Amino acid sequence: MAREDKILLGIDTGGTYTDAVLFSHAKGVLAKAKSLTTKHDLAIGISGAVDAVLEQFSGAASEIALVSISTTLATNALVEGKGGSVGLIMIGFEEADMEKSGLGEALGGDPVVFIPGGHDVQGNETPLDLAPLESFLADNGEKVSGFAIAGMFAVRNASHELKVKEYVTQKTGLASTCSHELSSKLGGPKRALTTVLNARLIPVIQDLIRATQGHLQTCNITAPLMVVRGDGALVSADFALNRPIETILSGPAASLIGAKSLLGAADAIVSDIGGTTTDVAILEKGWPRIEPQGASVGGFTTMVEAVAMHTFGLGGDSTVHLDETQASGLKLGPRRQIPVSLLAQDYPELVTTELERQLALETASPLSGRFAWKSVAGDAALPGLKATEEKLFVRLTNKPQALDTLLKGSAEAGTLNRLVSRGLAQVSGVTPSDAMHVLGMQNNWDGEAAAKAVKVMLKQKDRFGNPIAKSLEHLCTLIKDQLTRQSADVIIQTCMAENDIQIGPGASALIDRAMDQRPGFVKLSLSLDRTLVGLGASAHNYYPAIGERLSSECLIPEHADVANALGAVAGEVRIQRSLTVTSSDGGNSFQILLESGPEVHIKEDDALGSAENHLRRMVEQLVEEAGADKPTFESAMDIHAAEIEGSRHFVQATVTVTATGLPKLENA
Repeated sequence: MAREDKILLGIDTGGTYTDAVLFSHAKGVLAKAKSLTTKHDLAIGISGAVDAVLEQFSGAASEIALVSISTTLATNALVEGKGGSVGLIMIGFEEADMEKSGLGEALGGDPVVFIPGGHDVQGNETPLDLAPLESFLADNGEKVSGFAIAGMFAVRNASHELKVKEYVTQKTGLASTCSHELSSKLGGPKRALTTVLNARLIPVIQDLIRATQGHLQTCNITAPLMVVRGDGALVSADFALNRPIETILSGPAASLIGAKSLLGAADAIVSDIGGTTTDVAILEKGWPRIEPQGASVGGFTTMVEAVAMHTFGLGGDSTVHLDETQASGLKLGPRRQIPVSLLAQDYPELVTTELERQLALETASPLSGRFAWKSVAGDAALPGLKATEEKLFVRLTNKPQALDTLLKGSAEAGTLNRLVSRGLAQVSGVTPSDAMHVLGMQNNWDGEAAAKAVKVMLKQKDRFGNPIAKSLEHLCTLIKDQLTRQSADVIIQTCMAENDIQIGPGASALIDRAMDQRPGFVKLSLSLDRTLVGLGASAHNYYPAIGERLSSECLIPEHADVANALGAVAGEVRIQRSLTVTSSDGGNSFQILLESGPEVHIKEDDALGSAENHLRRMVEQLVEEAGADKPTFESAMDIHAAEIEGSRHFVQATVTVTATGLPKLENA
């Protein structure tokens, strides 16, 4: 069977839904299905989507030649501040470095230790002292899920990071990540930030891959399992397990590839709305723009090369807040919560009883219409909690409780938010998805429960004591319009940012006036210079109106609801690595800055050739691990030399080797 006829299974695990698609390059989409993402046990959602799509397939599951996953789980974890706890080991750095690149903010309350060691820019070492590390591991080894290791100039000599990693593994047995494994770029604090986030995401991606592998085995699918990286390339599941940070923006990257496959669009603005986030990116000449400086997610800029994607905490399941600074009196996001209509599917009597009790009250509080429950089994999380968090955590149960009876005061709302951020609790409340049920534009969950929850919210007053809306339908329309407006805002923000234009207060006022089409002496309008493509299961509910606000053509392609899963099987494997060659003595000798330390050569050509050979061997091994079939290799050299009094003086060179290839298929 030709490669074009092979059956491929794409899976996308999003914040709300898990999608599955069966696809062949010869015949296109053969079947598609959706299932709710079940974060407490990802296998349930994955099996629901995969089983449903296999039921539509006339062939045998064993015919599937490749399985590939895209996911927003890593992105959502960073946007929502979730993930495992991390111990940070800084080698040769000072405490002041924690204030750079948002490193301290990213680490939060997790522990950090500073130990002597590290290297200089030429790869020469400062003696390593492991004594402070021993007591740090003894105190924190049972409190964290893994360790992040960052050494001064580790990209010029990684020996200290590797020694510390070996020591940590021997003492704790926990997973650890070295900064040089993720990036070869200078910038210690930013590289440390990337390493912290990577270590935090290991449990998230580990759960996803294990859940997928388990169900594929049950289905008798033995095909290779791949994962989409944030730059759209595919890598093997084992490869992704060690570098989960590279899967941030995996789902959005897959959606761009899916949009290109569905439309063949060369130039477009692609906006993908999910339950948790809206992801906006630019297609130019048929390819997504890449952000070489590093992907930015959840307010943090990493060293991960990825699609130039702008991710916003805005989606169908965004929390609805009262906000009188907005024209609608509402604001959405950035955190996701479980829609009440969805919660009522599992707990119909509990949800209905509590909402009816609150409807019978004369007034409603900001806690009304909201529920919370424990999202982990047992009390394993207690040792790492503060006293206030522990008191609330022990009152949580596996079943939802109404917040107005669960919480003992408004201060505990902040405590609950911290538990949610750590993945220990979940919250439910009114979302745009609930509003769409009331308006008859969505019907997959419990519409009656959605209406009751919105009625409870309607009982709240603004600061002047006035109703926040005229009627149930009016409030739902305000929620829908607010999502439309915020979506238009983020699309404009993305386009301006891609043009390196900062939107100041004056410009924002003009943009607001144009989008709201306000009357006045000056008539303002704005539009996009290319087609807007709306993706996502709920795109048809919002994007026609978004296109109108932006005075631009908007396309919602067939299969827009599963573009991510389709894109997951349409990519190729790509591995790229670089080495730096320097000269500190004006060109008399040349140093290749290897992981194990500098390698010195007398001749420039010998140094460059040796660097290329080192890279070729490294990339050959990595691309094999990543699952490429018959990869091709390209080399590039960026040489910087100065002319001084008519004489050439070598300064530095960057040697890069890139391998690309299609993924290996079963029985290919």
